[in-house]
Amino acid sequence: MTTTSLAKAARPGAERAAAGRGPWRYFLRHRAFYIMLAPGLLYFLVFKYLPLTGSFIAFQDFNIFKGFSGSEWVGLKWFRQLFQYPNFGRLIENTLIISLYQIVFAFPLPILLALMLNEVRQMAYKRIVQTVLYLPHFLSWTIVFGLSYMLLSPTNGLFASIFSGMGAEGGILQQSEYFRPIIIISGIWKEMGWNAIIFIAALAGISPSLYEAAKMDGANRWKQFLHISLPGLLPAIMILLLLKIGHILDSGFEQIYQFLTPAAFETGDVLDTYTYRVGILQGQYSITTAIGLFKSVIGFVLLVIANRVSRWTTGEGIY
Repeated sequence: MTTTSLAKAARPGAERAAAGRGPWRYFLRHRAFYIMLAPGLLYFLVFKYLPLTGSFIAFQDFNIFKGFSGSEWVGLKWFRQLFQYPNFGRLIENTLIISLYQIVFAFPLPILLALMLNEVRQMAYKRIVQTVLYLPHFLSWTIVFGLSYMLLSPTNGLFASIFSGMGAEGGILQQSEYFRPIIIISGIWKEMGWNAIIFIAALAGISPSLYEAAKMDGANRWKQFLHISLPGLLPAIMILLLLKIGHILDSGFEQIYQFLTPAAFETGDVLDTYTYRVGILQGQYSITTAIGLFKSVIGFVLLVIANRVSRWTTGEGIY
């Protein structure tokens, strides 16, 4: 056997050995990136994936003293109890209305804010405006409610006389018809500047040469917005909108719980606040798990449908 034939015969074994060592060599060569990736993977594993194993509590009469294995299986009992709850329709209606208001009114404003800040050429002024708009995000909803009460209190509020003239004698915070506007406006004030960061970053990623070429072709600011800025923002807009639709049954527990009063239950009681009452206050863990599973399934179905519609219409999607 010649040297060439021996080399050919030995090549498959050498290739298999090299292939076996390849992934480890690749991992060792890029170990710094995997080390940086590890905390994020660990977070999702511990707080996102492992809790999924507890979803079967929704099909048990769960008892914290008996544990998972000792609790009795009851099938769809808790789902039937949820759907037969007298105020279930009101919970769904309030949750959907508040979420839709947030999408229609609160979602576009960070986009407009990012576009306006993108037009500011004085960097010092731009940074000051951004800092002022970011600050409310770092306030808790308890503080935001306190500020709202100082403004809307029927006795010594800043706008007490205005709202008393509108017929809100008991205070605007005690009127159910004003609850949803207060939730939307306070949410916009608190989160608009922070939510604009993603869109500002997307605008910063657009090549300045595109704007320069558009100017040379005679495009004004409006034309530059339509043909450069908006298409550059479209991927970020669609991804965040799809994620928002996937969480349409999550209307924001902390905010609503702070502002909710017995007088506003008719328009403000949502699935999250009901879950708190029956789960935390009454200790009915099985029905709260059933509510969470119901919300997850509905959100997943809506996300799949919205993603497909987005693919058909804009060509953008999550997957």
